[in-house]
Amino acid sequence: MTFKIYTRKGDDGKTGLIGGDRVAKHHIRVESYGTVDELNSHIGLVRSYVSNTTEELLLADIQNNLFTIGSYLASSASSKMNLPEFHEESIEIIEKEIDRLTDQLPELKNFILPGATKEGAEAHIARCVCRRAERLAVHLSDIEEIEAFIIKYLNRLSDYLFTLARFLDMKFGGTEIPWIPRAKSE
Repeated sequence: MTFKIYTRKGDDGKTGLIGGDRVAKHHIRVESYGTVDELNSHIGLVRSYVSNTTEELLLADIQNNLFTIGSYLASSASSKMNLPEFHEESIEIIEKEIDRLTDQLPELKNFILPGATKEGAEAHIARCVCRRAERLAVHLSDIEEIEAFIIKYLNRLSDYLFTLARFLDMKFGGTEIPWIPRAKSE
């Protein structure tokens, strides 16, 4: 028998969590892990731009960590399933990489607009999705207990993606586009 991707179990608008509970597909828990999955896809695209580099290796590790985070977010409170281990050092690794990239960048004197390069713009999109994932995880944590590392990791990851976007703009020959606010008309 061939494996089929469809099960028809979600045709009623509900999905199963790890542990067996079924919830509406719009449940904040589903929104949370679904957004982490979306983030992972955007990071995969960024990763395709930087193959065979230090950045690609870290992005691969980040994708793995996001699958781990997704498994925690997809688990019902009653689940007895063993989930993958998350290592707090992953946050420190991201912090060190932010510092390494920042040392190579010009001082940031303005807000910048995405779009100097497609590679940097995609990292900015990933950053925005990461921030949304963080907001959803915070919202979920107001309702149900979640692991503290999830919010901390997503917060640090969005900082890294901003720094990476700036680095990719520089690496791929773009010039940062400063945001210049318009003066109010009188």
